[in-house]
Amino acid sequence: MLRASDDYPVGKVKKVFFAAKVAREMERDNGRVRAVVGEDINKELATAKLPASLFSALDTFTDRHIGPDNAEAAYMLSKLGYSSMDAFVDEAVPPKIRIPADAICDKAIGPLSEAELLRRAKLLGAENKPFKSYIGMGYHNAVVPPVILRNVMENPAWYTQYTPYQAELAQGRLESLINYQTMIMSLTAMDIANSSMLDEATAAAEAMVMALVAANHKRKTFFVDNGVLPQTLAVLKTRAKGFGIRLVVGDATAALSDEKLRSELCGVLLHYPDVDGQIKDFGKLADSATDLLALTMLKPPGEWGADIVFGNSARFGVPAGYGGPHGAFFACTDKLKRKMPGRIIGRSRDVQGLPAYRLALQTREQHIRREKATSNICTSQALLANMAAMYAVYHGPEGLRRIGKKVHGLTQLLKGIVERFGYRAIHEHFFDTLILEVTGAVPSAQSLHAAATKVGINLRTVDDKHVGITLDESVGPVDFLRIVNAFSASVGAQITPTESLPAQVHTSAIPEPLKRTSEYLPHPVFNKHHSETEMLRYIYHLQSKDLSLVHSMTPLGSCTMKLNSTSSMIPLTWPEFGAVHPFSPLEQVKGYSKIISELESDLCKITGFHACSLQPNSGAAGEYAGLCVIRAYHQSRGEGHRDICLIPVSAHGTNPASAVMAGLKVVPVKSLPDGSLDLADLKEKAEKHKDNLAALMITYPSTFGVFEDGVFDACQVVHNNGGQVYLDGANLNAQIGLTNPATCGGDVCHMNLHKTFAIPHGGGGPGMGPICVAKHLAPFLPSHPVVSVGGDQAIDAVSAAPWGSASILLISWAYIKMLGGQGLVDSSKMALLSANYMAHRLYGHYSLRYKNANGRVAHELLIDLAEFEKSADLKVTDFAKRLQDYGFHPPTVSWPISTCMLIEPTESESLEEIDRFCDAMINIRREAEEVITGKQPRDNNVLKNAPHPISVIALSEDEWNRPYSRQQAAYPLPWLRERKFWPSVSRVDDAYGDTNLICDCPSVEESAYVET
Repeated sequence: MLRASDDYPVGKVKKVFFAAKVAREMERDNGRVRAVVGEDINKELATAKLPASLFSALDTFTDRHIGPDNAEAAYMLSKLGYSSMDAFVDEAVPPKIRIPADAICDKAIGPLSEAELLRRAKLLGAENKPFKSYIGMGYHNAVVPPVILRNVMENPAWYTQYTPYQAELAQGRLESLINYQTMIMSLTAMDIANSSMLDEATAAAEAMVMALVAANHKRKTFFVDNGVLPQTLAVLKTRAKGFGIRLVVGDATAALSDEKLRSELCGVLLHYPDVDGQIKDFGKLADSATDLLALTMLKPPGEWGADIVFGNSARFGVPAGYGGPHGAFFACTDKLKRKMPGRIIGRSRDVQGLPAYRLALQTREQHIRREKATSNICTSQALLANMAAMYAVYHGPEGLRRIGKKVHGLTQLLKGIVERFGYRAIHEHFFDTLILEVTGAVPSAQSLHAAATKVGINLRTVDDKHVGITLDESVGPVDFLRIVNAFSASVGAQITPTESLPAQVHTSAIPEPLKRTSEYLPHPVFNKHHSETEMLRYIYHLQSKDLSLVHSMTPLGSCTMKLNSTSSMIPLTWPEFGAVHPFSPLEQVKGYSKIISELESDLCKITGFHACSLQPNSGAAGEYAGLCVIRAYHQSRGEGHRDICLIPVSAHGTNPASAVMAGLKVVPVKSLPDGSLDLADLKEKAEKHKDNLAALMITYPSTFGVFEDGVFDACQVVHNNGGQVYLDGANLNAQIGLTNPATCGGDVCHMNLHKTFAIPHGGGGPGMGPICVAKHLAPFLPSHPVVSVGGDQAIDAVSAAPWGSASILLISWAYIKMLGGQGLVDSSKMALLSANYMAHRLYGHYSLRYKNANGRVAHELLIDLAEFEKSADLKVTDFAKRLQDYGFHPPTVSWPISTCMLIEPTESESLEEIDRFCDAMINIRREAEEVITGKQPRDNNVLKNAPHPISVIALSEDEWNRPYSRQQAAYPLPWLRERKFWPSVSRVDDAYGDTNLICDCPSVEESAYVET
């Protein structure tokens, strides 16, 4: 026990325990003592005369996050010929762009232990007032079934998976995404659906562009009904500019009588029900936004002629999370399926003829189509789609129907009650939303809002005479009475429940012609997992088929699959953060506001830029937003004609697609044989297009895996010719504390929070792609139509919510706070060291394609396998599939060069795991040599036949006709006998799946056949 003394007087003892490492100051807020955690801990300890070294001796988060310890790092350095980390970094990162060693340090960003971080998160969460929001406008209070919350959302076996490009290792999540697609197709009555998109507003923008493409760009007017969500309209405005689309907003049913207008239209967007809850019969108009729960009772759009249907699936068990992440859905008719954006999961078969799922139509990937793309496929929310799918599986059609009837019935009941107080519902037909005229009961809407605030309720602000209220599944008896009391209190009424019941509570407010009569979700998967026991087993059955970071390294170049720490994930599902509506009054979300402000500040420190927008909710969306900001800057200077974007062939694959979406014309820039940017070619093209040059997009370090010496010179060339520089932040993990985008010469960059800042990939989303910009671009940062954000000359919104997928910002905020400045720098250094150690180990076995003048790579390495195609007819895919037999997810394959593997170990993997991966790659090289020397035939060998699931290993002696043993197939290295992940299917037949595109669950008959 620490007692007061001359050295430690009472005042200082109190200060230590209420300030140092816990709270720097005490504040009183409404009678509550609130501790505010300080970051400058050493200063506090010094003031109190306590030994800082004693506290620093405790384990830090950096020790937990970075895989190799000091001894292992020293060993790795010695293998590379260095005596210190600094000497190594000096030869990996060009000196011209280095920043001071203390630029990002603990003084700039102070570290917190895991316990301190969770304590601070709890304190900030307490500053978010626990109001219940019935604002609606596309967001609801979802009820997450605990079995899904604990076993999917909070389960690293689900949230650390990678996008399912390697189908054999992803059959579980692929089946779940097939369930999602089937759910969407069935509820909307459409022919085909994709496996989710970023949010409802960006899905609307994709629908608009899809309509333009379907019209062959000949008709460029898009009509938007005035019943759409305001955030959707804002995002449409942004996207329309890039494609030269004319937006017309008005009453669709009235305006479309204009023959001239009809002849110019590529599409019409309708909301069903609309933003005010009204249900209209739109007949055979074009695109439709809808609500999944409403479709349990409403005639689905596919039955009244919609061509494209989209919306938000979040009310199917995904928390509001202050705006996200939420999986949007997107469906269309069969004739449009090959124009549909996003990822599509299809049914196929493996080489044994057994059923298998896969990512279909991958040739639509922007990595392949580059500047020919009109959409960016990195726009999915797989984890949230999986949650929504599981919600439908758990409740089934009858359960969903009960929930829909409850919500609709409560809305009718509320209408009947409040109309007795003098309020008037302005729409006769509705599902879950009422717009109420208040002036018959109270002087203005303000008094009703005040009464609602007193009981902890948020209603929608419409105007002085009207309020809106949207009910949802979460409304229980207490919630409902609280709502009624708010309405009654504002008029001074005293009621009893029996007196307040409307005369016909059981009648429907849905017009008879628009009531649903067709069945939905007949597939077996939605009709047999309704007990928690069965649901739990189904979740873990699917999970067992998927390889994730809980099993082994996922060494994907350009994707940075690092540790997603448990501590950073924990606050995400606390109700203080999860149950917050994105349009809540700012005074109710002070905790969120502080986290957002701190994250913006830290990201600016890390990038060297002036201002930040957290709105883009994917890396691809960040690229798009940054380019839109650049275009707005040029337009403000009277140079809106600047529309040329220079993009090196070594840039990240999403760059050309994003440039096209922003309305830019892509001009490629060559690379030199060593992989570096061809400065002469860049200068020639910049000068050629100087009158119209808008931007250079450059990925740094390049996707070829090296820091280029000439990056600063390249930026100067572009600036000298009137352009701006967009520095892609996909590889920012190699930069932190060593260099930064501003020092390299950039004007704007995005950051993949799901890469560098540890938001998990979730099997293909969620992601976040905030942008940081130089001071002259700050006025153009994105705005929002409901919440005031952005600069004073802001572009329109780029996503539905003001701060994008706000709840997962907590993860990156926690990651930065726990590592602190020095931990962030150490992480980047270790990422560089691990990649170079791996390159050293693989040297002599594989050809390293690119390195710098000192023989060093950056945080990833590119190995070329072209030689094996010539000598053994072995392709990159064969090496990738064989690596699955060793329990590893293959690196990025066939990109950025078709014959290469792009490998990134990150800083999180231990030396043992790195060596294990290298051992696997070296042993596969030996197996390839057996094919080269003729020991195994070119068309029937252990690589060509990989992977080898149990179903293959268990073949009878008569069936095993392979020139290698079962042991070599299954256990090529000794440690696999202890740690073996089995692919669940053999190699999947991609060509068959694309030729026979089937994207829903098997029918009852097909399921019965498969089971027999």
